[in-house]
Amino acid sequence: MPVGFIEALDQEARGIARQEGKAIFIEGALPGETVEYASYRKKPNYEQAHLLRVLQPAAARVAPACPHFGVCGGCAMQHLEISAQVAVKQRVLEDNLLHIGHVRPEQILPPIRGETWGYRRKARLGVRKVPRKGGILIGFHEKRSSYIADMQSCAVLHPKVSALLLPLRELVGALSIAERLPQIEVAVGDACVALSLRILEPLTAEDETRLRAFADQHGIVFYLQPKGPDTVYRFHPAAEPALDYRLPEFDLVMPFGPTDFTQVNHGVNRMMIRRALEWLDPRPGERIADLFCGLGNFTLPIARRGASVVGVEGSAALVERALACARLNGLAGWTRFAVANLFECTPEFLAALGGQEKILIDPPREGALEVIKSLPEADETGAFPAPRRIVYVSCNPATLARDAAVLAHQKGYRFTAAGVLNMFPHTAHVESIAVFER
Repeated sequence: MPVGFIEALDQEARGIARQEGKAIFIEGALPGETVEYASYRKKPNYEQAHLLRVLQPAAARVAPACPHFGVCGGCAMQHLEISAQVAVKQRVLEDNLLHIGHVRPEQILPPIRGETWGYRRKARLGVRKVPRKGGILIGFHEKRSSYIADMQSCAVLHPKVSALLLPLRELVGALSIAERLPQIEVAVGDACVALSLRILEPLTAEDETRLRAFADQHGIVFYLQPKGPDTVYRFHPAAEPALDYRLPEFDLVMPFGPTDFTQVNHGVNRMMIRRALEWLDPRPGERIADLFCGLGNFTLPIARRGASVVGVEGSAALVERALACARLNGLAGWTRFAVANLFECTPEFLAALGGQEKILIDPPREGALEVIKSLPEADETGAFPAPRRIVYVSCNPATLARDAAVLAHQKGYRFTAAGVLNMFPHTAHVESIAVFER
């Protein structure tokens, strides 16, 4: 079998070796290791390979905590010590900024880290009947596969959800629609565990009785989704407990729906908001825009600091939720919201928001290029003044680097600071905060 020396990790946490000028991407290998591998895909310029044996292990290699690691596709880095994981993500961020954006921040921020295990409060679990494996399987997909991993537990899911994986198998297997229930969406609030069942056929009366008994026994809430996300409704119990999360530092309660976008890691979310507001530094009377605002995760903390905030989001349902959150927390007078597709943003749209002194941007993986392009140029006197400070929260270092290049090279901003957030420990997912100032 071929042997390779691992030089680095790629953005999917695969070890990179080189043989005769060709890159070999080896799953499970770590930098500094010498390994045996077997290629399963060969291309002219690269190969993809399985790790067969570690001949010389890295000092940072650890035993994975989860028995399903390596088969389940939910995690990619459990074999790497957590501080080294964060260092890898910091390097990925810096490499993207340098090689894609040709920019460097003036300051590298200390990484934000939270709980290592049991942190995941949002997840989408596949459900499939597999008779040769004992019946119903519930979990994440296997690596590079549409098959569901045979998971009895999950080390990164909230512990209460992990403990439900096997009981849920028995429950689903007893339903009349066991083969017509392809997905369970998990949402864990501060006082409530909610499971949304995607049902392709109606439940029978006996099915409903089973679900009610299971919810009462395990202290959870069932929602049902017969069609698209807009059809989700609460099934049992009908009222309390509420699905929400708290931001104690800002005295906020944030109700949300079981399929709404919220951050998966509540502890890191709190630290992320704190850091973002430290750099944004909202002051009473300032005008600030929160773009891609969702249900107001940043909007309401900014308003709590006394600034006047406009939140913009493409989802009308999330804007309605944000309005309700603002009213619930007594912040309707400091906030307003608009529904708009920011991927089609124009200078005229930004001007219509009313001359924002600062902007917070928290886009999806596609980034915020049209928003950035719509800002005035460095030497331009436009219809609205350029915001003097931008805090950019990113879930994709490549699109952050692209947008940072426009801000630094065309729009006249200093790239003040950047750093990673370990929102998804044991995965290769890189989240970060970047700060830009005129």
